[in-house]
Amino acid sequence: MTSATAVPLTDISRRVVRLQFITLIWMSVEAAVSLEAAWHAHSPALFGFGGDSLIELVSATVVFWRFRFHFDEGRAARIAGALLFALAGVVVLTSVLNFIGYREAQQSLIGISILLAAAIAMPLLANEKRKLAVVASSAALKADAAESALCGYMAWIALVGLAVNVFWGKSWADPVAALGLTPLILREGWDAVRAQQVCCHCSD
Repeated sequence: MTSATAVPLTDISRRVVRLQFITLIWMSVEAAVSLEAAWHAHSPALFGFGGDSLIELVSATVVFWRFRFHFDEGRAARIAGALLFALAGVVVLTSVLNFIGYREAQQSLIGISILLAAAIAMPLLANEKRKLAVVASSAALKADAAESALCGYMAWIALVGLAVNVFWGKSWADPVAALGLTPLILREGWDAVRAQQVCCHCSD
């Protein structure tokens, strides 16, 4: 395997790289804070959201390397898809354990804060990526924009579950929200697998 080498950057490429660099910083903070909060609060919804944030961090890295270095998008998409399917399974298992009383989800104000920030920031980030994807004619960036938008939707779903738990003391709302996230996680996984198949056909 040849080592990654830097490629010349056009103005559009520089804009994409800069946007993806911002995404990498944000997703790193988002994943770290949400997973830490999930661990302390035993929150399936936060765990699902944080785990998805890690996968989106991989996706953002792929697009960053796509425009800055030579990188195999198909392989990265296949890995991301497998991780998303595994994440969906873990989220369902964690939610079931909460329902049967193994671990009750606790209230998390930190979790609510990071979810609210993501719900506001991610649609804005997705909109910028869509604009650049059209200019750059990049399917990878377009897919990454869709994932950023989906992250915003997931944040709102998880936020509702945590808010109900905080303000009304309904701990079951957290795992219910987590189960609501599961179809979206599976959809991301399926889209990643399909993207990998497209990449393989394009390289034939």
